[in-house]
Amino acid sequence: MSPTSRNVPSGPTIPIARIPPGEVDTVLRSYQLGFSGEETKRLRSYFVREGRDPTRVEISGIAQSWSEHCSYKTSKPFLKRYVIDLPDNTRDLASGVAGVMPIDSEWAYALRIESHNHPSAIEPYGGAATGIGGILRDVLAMGAKPVALADPLFFGPLHRESTSLPTGVKHPGYLFRYVVSGIADYGNRVGVPTVSGSLTFDEAYTYNPLVNVGCVGVLRRKNLLPNRARHVGEKLVLVGGLTGRDGIGGVSFASKELTGKSEKESRPAVQLGNPIMKEPLIHAVLESVEQGLISGLKDLGGGGLATSSGELVHAGGFGSEIHLDRVPLRESGLEPWEIWISESQERMLLSVGPAHLRRLETIFRLHGVPFSVIGEVTPPPYESLYYEGRLVGRLEVGFRVEPELLDRPVRSRPRSKMSGALLGPKGSWEEVLSALLGTSQGASREPVVRLYDHEVQGNTEVGPLSGHARTPTHSDAAVLRIHPDLKKGLAIATGSAPFIGALDPETGGKAAVVEAAQNLFASGARPDALTDCLNFGNPEDPEVLGDFDASLEGLASAARALGLAIPSGNVSFYNGGFGYEIPPTPVVLAVGIHPDVERVVTTPFKRPGNVIYLLGETSPHMGGSLYARTFSLPETSVPDIDPAATRRLGEVLLGLGERRWVESCHDVSEGGIGVALCEMAFGRSLGFDVTLPELEAIPPWRGLVSEGGSRWLFEVPPSRCGAVEEMLGDLPWTRLGQVTRNVGVIRSEGRVEARLDLMRLYREWRDRLASTPGA
Repeated sequence: MSPTSRNVPSGPTIPIARIPPGEVDTVLRSYQLGFSGEETKRLRSYFVREGRDPTRVEISGIAQSWSEHCSYKTSKPFLKRYVIDLPDNTRDLASGVAGVMPIDSEWAYALRIESHNHPSAIEPYGGAATGIGGILRDVLAMGAKPVALADPLFFGPLHRESTSLPTGVKHPGYLFRYVVSGIADYGNRVGVPTVSGSLTFDEAYTYNPLVNVGCVGVLRRKNLLPNRARHVGEKLVLVGGLTGRDGIGGVSFASKELTGKSEKESRPAVQLGNPIMKEPLIHAVLESVEQGLISGLKDLGGGGLATSSGELVHAGGFGSEIHLDRVPLRESGLEPWEIWISESQERMLLSVGPAHLRRLETIFRLHGVPFSVIGEVTPPPYESLYYEGRLVGRLEVGFRVEPELLDRPVRSRPRSKMSGALLGPKGSWEEVLSALLGTSQGASREPVVRLYDHEVQGNTEVGPLSGHARTPTHSDAAVLRIHPDLKKGLAIATGSAPFIGALDPETGGKAAVVEAAQNLFASGARPDALTDCLNFGNPEDPEVLGDFDASLEGLASAARALGLAIPSGNVSFYNGGFGYEIPPTPVVLAVGIHPDVERVVTTPFKRPGNVIYLLGETSPHMGGSLYARTFSLPETSVPDIDPAATRRLGEVLLGLGERRWVESCHDVSEGGIGVALCEMAFGRSLGFDVTLPELEAIPPWRGLVSEGGSRWLFEVPPSRCGAVEEMLGDLPWTRLGQVTRNVGVIRSEGRVEARLDLMRLYREWRDRLASTPGA
């Protein structure tokens, strides 16, 4: 105890302003959390046992820790049911706010993905920017250097009429422009490359956009830090940005649906980012970790200091003493409860042995990063909070940070009977491909990617637009070098399948994992681990939880079949409002180990005369496909997803790549074979002449646009075809045709179905996102 606090009474006789019993419910309602009757009863019982009323500081901390956003009180029972045991070689790598996976005996990587959906719907630039800031801190909190960012984004249609939007809903074009700007400005300024991500546009995300952000970091295994205090007497040190009123109640805001009043009521809950502070904070933390000066580390995210300090000491089995008046402020006049739960950005909480304080402070001062000792680790079970010598809160830490889990009702959503019937093609084959490539969903992401610095730090071997502008060498997955002395690299890809999930949540969960794995295999990397962001509607709706349960089952079963570990993840509920809800949208960020970063398999065709192969089986089912959505066709049955087949075929593909027989490769996903062929041709202004395989009971045009099955297109020199076909053996494969100069020819059943003007298609594909209405 400090000299200031020794004479301050504790326990039932706290001599401070308390909340009168009749006003406790009023304070709780101010957070709009909707505590259940059992939760309120537990809260009241605790203070009856303590023999006193709660203080505003205490209730404020409880409101944050018991929110859905912080506690996972609805999702934890489901997550435990589908847990996947981590491999034996991870036993010495304790995961925390981010997962940690081994690379070799010396190196490991950290991975995490999270959401910043609600803040970005209210203030898209700041919401997206602070989402990047938060995910960087999660990886840094493990002692890892952030080396890559990813941004799967979901918006309403860009060309939607703005006059039909209700008050409080921003035009998708406006959200799109400023979310992308926020991500670019923060990531570029802090010096971490944005190398992966996705863009999805659909009416389902008009009222609640999804801004998911992921990060991968690299660390030496000896530097791995736990997110917990280790010893009584360790000092609690707050480093980084100053504390203000921004972000107060942010987790409460994220634990309810958006309404027409959200803009006015919740804008203060959106945090303010400061990447110029974040960069030196990262350097100072990493330098301190390397010197062994930090015992435990936690970032200040949702719930601010209240959540961070409580979780840090409780994980170690301790209590704490914290002096809120020692927290450096950005503005004067903050009340103790505001300091306690502010979500101001760029802050970390360190648990430090007293002997290391002076050296640690020197490092942070040299980097120009604020450094304040605000408390210390104490014996359990209480956290004692002081302000100007007065005790303003004293709670059992476990009571505050571990709310009871909720047992909400679950019900499967009734779905209409799906049919495999689908009418013939909507126009000529060239018109169909032109329509698919010209949609916002099928268009090139180049206008967005060029805003991101994907080569800062100098580790990006193959990124979204690597190489010379006229001969880009991008791959389905970004590949980064781990260390100059290592050939091994990390491959990064994302995956989601919300439109399949809307028809069949379990299959949608499988499809999200398989998509990411296919991208990794295409680059020549073996899938190793994933982190997932589970975006769903209101968990108080039993059918939403039915979708959640089914999606989790599909995701977990696919990960097991592919041998993917899941060491971290995030759940985002309450995505909806204005009478709408999003479809089940699990998003995955997957990481693979690439054996040689100088031998990455890239996407564009390389040489005329090379042979084009299709690996994998084509499914006749079109449910959730870009074709069905583009032409507003009725619901049809979804394709079968076989993760085990994906792994089996992917391993063969890796074997071909290791022998240097594959010159380019691209997975077949949105838009089917037709779109995939065009995208491979666009990279180097080449063409193709292919004959689609004759498929039993599948019309040829469906073979062009079907997205089902685990499939890849890959290019092989003619001299290697015999060896390749021998290795493929009895797997499902087809020799489609060859790479040509600049024309795309598609044949079927002995006739030419399309002779494509690839330059015209390229311009339509490239320019679609360059101009954004509503911005």
